[in-house]
Amino acid sequence: MVSTLSIKKQVISALEDIKAFDIVSLNVKELTSISDFMIIASASSTRQTKALARNIKDKMNALGVDVIGIEGETEGDWVLVDLGDIVVHIMTPTTRAYFNLEELWSS
Repeated sequence: MVSTLSIKKQVISALEDIKAFDIVSLNVKELTSISDFMIIASASSTRQTKALARNIKDKMNALGVDVIGIEGETEGDWVLVDLGDIVVHIMTPTTRAYFNLEELWSS
């Protein structure tokens, strides 16, 4: 079994591989029971958000880590990858600024 911290490192690596920017990792373990970490990253286009989500999925499959779900691929402004203990949000800059998840979850 792969540890949550190892998965987190691999997710960040997968994001960096496809040039995501402004990558932030938040420890939300004390704030919610749905996940331990939330990773938020920006992408320059909806095409890139989708490519980033696919790259995360491919890396997790190679590690034997279950991807619980991917949402938002149709529109692509905000793609969520659910890995259980880690939830990844990949957004275009406009969407990220509007929802401001960092402020919401960094309390």
